[in-house]
Amino acid sequence: MRATNITYPAEKKGLYRLLTTQLQGLTDGVSDLTANLANVSALLNQALTDINWVGFYLMKDGCLILGPFQGKPACVEIQVGSGVCGTAVARDAVMLVENVHEFPGHIACDSASMSEIVIPIHKDGEVIGVLDIDSPVIARFDEEDRTGLSGLVQTLELQLSKMMSITGV
Repeated sequence: MRATNITYPAEKKGLYRLLTTQLQGLTDGVSDLTANLANVSALLNQALTDINWVGFYLMKDGCLILGPFQGKPACVEIQVGSGVCGTAVARDAVMLVENVHEFPGHIACDSASMSEIVIPIHKDGEVIGVLDIDSPVIARFDEEDRTGLSGLVQTLELQLSKMMSITGV
């Protein structure tokens, strides 16, 4: 069983600094998008407490398509503007939802999920996907998570830009 949620902001800041360093190490020089996102989702799944799903949705033909993840099987396709992930894309904004059951239009892929955070991922100013993390705990995510995960996604964006310029993707 996983430990309880980290309580102290200083501990979270340190955790997110460590995760950013580990993300750089895992993705540096790796030119495969799927491999990079799979490793990042595994890294976050191992490091974050009180979560039940972590992964990526990627934009394809105007909607979000399931990418690499850790957790139970998930929704395969999400329309822009639908659910928390689609709303994050439509608004191009981080969505921190304390109680998903109070979010209009929430898509319940796993009924155990109670809270969620979604961070848009960009390339050349366009949203190309999202990092999505669910928790079975109400209000699991806070401003420290928003800041830490947003910083982690910014590092991922830099790594993906390097990778995509190498591969021409």
